Parts: sequence; structure tokens; C-alpha cells
Amino acid sequence: MSKYNSKEAHPDICSLIHQAVLNPHMGKEMFIQICDASKQSGFEGFCTSLSHLSIARERLGKKGTTKLISVIAFPFGFIPTINKINEAEYAIEKGVEELDLVPNYFALEEGNIEFFAEEINQICELGIPVRVIFDSNTFLSLRKLSLAINASIDAGANGIQIGNGFGPEVTKTQIKKLSEIVRNRCSIKAVGGIKSFHHAIEIAEGGANYIGTSFGFEIIREQLKKE
Repeated sequence: MSKYNSKEAHPDICSLIHQAVLNPHMGKEMFIQICDASKQSGFEGFCTSLSHLSIARERLGKKGTTKLISVIAFPFGFIPTINKINEAEYAIEKGVEELDLVPNYFALEEGNIEFFAEEINQICELGIPVRVIFDSNTFLSLRKLSLAINASIDAGANGIQIGNGFGPEVTKTQIKKLSEIVRNRCSIKAVGGIKSFHHAIEIAEGGANYIGTSFGFEIIREQLKKE
């Protein structure tokens, strides 16, 4: 087993978790509770939407253990580049430390890899780490996924995210294949149905650096029971 094992995982597993709060129906009180608990738990990241950034920045306090992350053009990425730039600039003004960007899938599908990469580059030029989101369900071949990942890294992306929280759960096999493409050139974030400690550890062993989930607290509670 990798270094992420049940005996020593409490500090380690928290350092992998990006707690996702993207439910548009969640009330302010619950949002604040989750934000505060994420900070207290020492999660590596807290990922939310543009509309909640001010509250999240206030609750997380000064930039520290738990990074504030905003999704950009989520979940489909099907908006003009200028709108993505505006979203990113707004997020930066609100104090985010990283961006999870949905790229232009249409450009990729049409084989316009230059436009696909240029849009990513424009967001990266804003000066904070950018992670590019790929929906694993839409890629029918490793060749196309490899092309997209290489273009993203060349454009300046600091990380790749596989999955967007919709569809089937991400698997260790998927992450291992992704790791072979990435070749340690950037970080890997896994998203999709990660609800248990066992699954989180399995994904980490496959090569994921970060785990995006709305079940962060359930994962660490399960881990504590195992210790």
C-alpha cells in the first residue's frame, strides 16, 4: 500500500481532500458550517461557485491550510472565452487561490487544438494555478484524452481534473492511465463518486494528488473508526 494507509492517513487524507460545495440549493447557514468544518479539519481545498466566494473567503480567513478554489464555466464550459476570463478575474478579486476550469470541449471535438489551448493559456496568464477539468465519460479514446492533457499542460495548466461529479464513480484504473499520460508534469485531481475512505485511498494509490468530493467529513470519520 502507498503512504496513504489507515494507520497514518488522518493528516494525509485531509491534505488530499478538496471539499466541494456546489449545491445551488444550499442555504447560507449550512454553507458556513461546511466551510468552517473544512478549515478545522485541515482539508487541502474548499471548492465552490462564484456566488459564494466572499462568504468562503471570510470564513476561511487569511490564505493558509485550506485553499479557496473556484470553478470556472462549470459544468459544461460552453460559454465565450471572454466570459471565462471575466469569471476568473472576478474569482481572483474575491481571493481564490486556485481555479478549476472547464475548457472548450467543442473546440477539442472539432480538432481546433490551438483555440482550445489558447483559451486555457489566457486563464493561466492571470497568475494563479489553473486546473483543467475533463469529463471522463466524454472521452472515447486515450489518444484524444492524451492530446487534450498535453495541450493543457503546454498552455500552462498546473493540474488536471478527471471527472466533474456527474456520472459513474472514478476508478483506480482511470487514474493510473491518467498518470501515465501526465508523467508527473502536473497534479491530478480525481472527482466522481468518492464517498468512502477505502475509495479515497484506492484513488490516491492510483496516482491522484487530490480528491474532489462532497463527502470529505464522511471519509475522515470512516478513517478514524479504522484507526
